Amino acid sequence: MRRLTANQRRAANRFMVGAVAGGLLLGGTACGKAPDKDSGSSAKTYQACMVTDTGGIDDRSFNTSAWKGIEAAEGMDKSIAGKYVASSADTDYEPNLTGFVNKPDCKFILAVGGLMSDATGKVAKANPSRQFAIVDAKLTETNVYPMQFDTAQAAFVAGYLAAGYSKAGKVGTYGGLKIPPVTIFMDGFYDGVMYHNKVKGTKVQVLGWNKATQNGSFTNNFVKQDEGKKVSDTLVAQGADVVMPVAGGAGLGTAAAAKTANGKFSVIWVDVDGCTSAAQYCGQFLTTVVKNIPDAVRDAVLKGAKGEQLASTPGYLGTLANNGVSIAPYHDFDSKVPAALKAEVDKVKADIIAGTIKVTSAAQPK
Repeated sequence: MRRLTANQRRAANRFMVGAVAGGLLLGGTACGKAPDKDSGSSAKTYQACMVTDTGGIDDRSFNTSAWKGIEAAEGMDKSIAGKYVASSADTDYEPNLTGFVNKPDCKFILAVGGLMSDATGKVAKANPSRQFAIVDAKLTETNVYPMQFDTAQAAFVAGYLAAGYSKAGKVGTYGGLKIPPVTIFMDGFYDGVMYHNKVKGTKVQVLGWNKATQNGSFTNNFVKQDEGKKVSDTLVAQGADVVMPVAGGAGLGTAAAAKTANGKFSVIWVDVDGCTSAAQYCGQFLTTVVKNIPDAVRDAVLKGAKGEQLASTPGYLGTLANNGVSIAPYHDFDSKVPAALKAEVDKVKADIIAGTIKVTSAAQPK
């Protein structure tokens, strides 16, 4: 999201000067919103303060999703005000979190992403009276509310879809970093393809990930679109005609490449419905493996604003059954996906919910 195109260069400039989508501010001493937003409103008594991962607020993925949740809570409860600070490196996590701790009005401090676990745990342990929350992790500190998602379930459905849709008999996936919130998608996708092969007698190959060895292709960041393009170019050159990047903004490089490839391959997006978060590439998105972060964050903030206790146990776990994870509509591909395949996909989803199909991943939330 920060390179090559005009929009990417603009985002890069924001990143370099310290302002991503409204403000990338370091050190935790300021927030990403304009300073006068909601100023003068004495009714804003509950501030929800969010620290993004290094992908920034406009990653079209998990950071964007979490912020949408806070904005939704603002819209439902006029006592709530949201603010954020974006991290440019992992060394920013702790000072950014501490910066919000030093602001008494920050009643709810949200860390976005499993990479922030150590910093969040350290700051939360040092401030046991403060309410923290984290997306994609569960910590031992009782004042950290966890929001986790069994995305392997929805990715399994997407893998089945990809295998059924592929004409080449090869599909691919790659990740941003080799961490559980990423590999859980890749595990589910892999198993969904294998399940299609089992029940349909096909031999669709998965490029970019081997579940048994837990080895595959990674960009090693969630930002650089050229790295995402490079990895997916390799997968497509090897024959993949459906690619699922699990790499945040870096995955936009794959979407851009698909747009110029004139239908050579399609993309399965993750986290936020791609036709909403990256609408310019809607024509390339077969579907999206949705992680319903916005609703989870919204509900947590609303509960906190009402004075409800948000403890580490049990926390929130999103599944297909509670719509915490899902498959987005086919959008531009609706007429291209055969009706029979759509019915099979619905059946697979129903069987997972019913427990008839068991989805497993070493990265699943415990």
